[in-house]
Amino acid sequence: MTQKKKTQEIQESQYPSPGTSNPAREPMTGAQASHLKMLADEIQEPAAFQQGLSKLEASRRIDALIEKLRLGFLPPHTD
Repeated sequence: MTQKKKTQEIQESQYPSPGTSNPAREPMTGAQASHLKMLADEIQEPAAFQQGLSKLEASRRIDALIEKLRLGFLPPHTD
């Protein structure tokens, strides 16, 4: 495969075709908002949840919070 063809394929993959969805621009879904809010509350990071996030940003934040939970970065519980 030529370098020019590789470059063209990379450039085309960075931009969605007309009529396709772009998660970086679409607003997060209700399910994402609910999941993100629940995780932010559970991990006690209310700033992680914000209205108006894109699907992509919501997905990234959800993944980051899940990873924190998995690694045990929760504050100590006080009863």
